[in-house]
Amino acid sequence: MAEVISIPRQILHQEVATRLRQRIVEGHIAPGAKLNERELSAALEVSRTPLREAIKMLAAEGLVELLPNRGAVAAQLNRQDVVDTFEVIAGLEGQSGELAAQRITAPELAEIRALHYEMLAAHTRRDLSTYYRLNARIHECINVAARNPVLTHTYRTVNARLQALRFRSNFDERKWKRAVQEHEEMVARLAAHDALGLRALLVTHLEHKRDAVLDLMQRGELQSAPQARA
Repeated sequence: MAEVISIPRQILHQEVATRLRQRIVEGHIAPGAKLNERELSAALEVSRTPLREAIKMLAAEGLVELLPNRGAVAAQLNRQDVVDTFEVIAGLEGQSGELAAQRITAPELAEIRALHYEMLAAHTRRDLSTYYRLNARIHECINVAARNPVLTHTYRTVNARLQALRFRSNFDERKWKRAVQEHEEMVARLAAHDALGLRALLVTHLEHKRDAVLDLMQRGELQSAPQARA
């Protein structure tokens, strides 16, 4: 008889949080939409207890809002929220880049290069889901290479609110291609230990992300999930 292996409660709700986070980030749950526990329990094949714990985790990250008499809804930022939050994250990423260029080690740079090449392959396949995951990991690696725990904590807190919007910023093919080119330059400036150059590039990169999101908001296209790509 096969041994039944139970999944520890903490690991289970973290796994549920990961899957639910992906649904929100990739637009399968639209901004402002209510999180229906019954439907999500069925879709994720889990009971409501780990689901509720996962929802609380995402609420702490800022991806979910817990509203009186409405329950949990996917967070929705208005135009001014977007402008203000991108202003902060641009400064944090710029600071991360400047410090990382000064402090990065050879193994850390090699890891970022490897992630970059994987990201380019995902872009070639037009696999936005994989591309975004690798892209986010590169930004996180740059932040970690800055070796400032306070900066890392602040960055993760602010960036959590923007994950879904950063994903959507690549819906426009031209802007997606520009983002890839900017990542090429990021790696080059890291390798050259060009601290001020990388700071400026990351600030510009985040401003381009902001502008892409604002354009989607203006056109009323922010709610929809991405179309399948060839």
